[in-house]
Amino acid sequence: MITLHTWGTPNGHKISIALEELGLPYEVRKVNITRNEQFDPAFLALNPNNKIPVIVDEDGPGGEPITLFESGAILIYLAEKTGRLLPPEPRARYEALQWLMLQMGSIGPMLGQAHHFLRFAPEVIPYAIDRYSKEAIRLYGVLNGHLRTRDWLAGDAYSIADIATFPWIARHEWQGIDLARYPEVKRWFDAIAARPAVRRGLEVPQ
Repeated sequence: MITLHTWGTPNGHKISIALEELGLPYEVRKVNITRNEQFDPAFLALNPNNKIPVIVDEDGPGGEPITLFESGAILIYLAEKTGRLLPPEPRARYEALQWLMLQMGSIGPMLGQAHHFLRFAPEVIPYAIDRYSKEAIRLYGVLNGHLRTRDWLAGDAYSIADIATFPWIARHEWQGIDLARYPEVKRWFDAIAARPAVRRGLEVPQ
């Protein structure tokens, strides 16, 4: 059994979607970040960086329990554990990993900053709004251009790169983005949103 410590954020949804896609049994422990539960000592013992998500897999490598934080690391672990959602052929594997790293290093942080300053900042900061809105537009353009010639981020196969990126694009309105301006991203987004496992994963935690 895998225990998923999570909340309803894009990073949390990456892991619940992956678990649903892989059909792995798991239980959910809510970490209500609106009440600062990520700073509780019990949670900090799992992740000293006080961020969700975290998984605890009782059947880890060698049959021993393993605790993992950082959503990208968790996705790679789950893909390798099951032999799914990450191509085994080296070139295809590295293609998927590079798009996963783009999500981790750019798409998540930059889109997160855009929707923070547009939606949650206690004061309007024009410089920050302009900076992160422009970067959001640039990144959507990168995705749109890439997806003109392929169905999925890593080519022919749906992978953890798609799962990692999708929940951030699901917040496009928070980022001030009109998805209709990026038709290839919208096609890709709609295809993922229609998957039953994705719909279930987006409902975690209830």
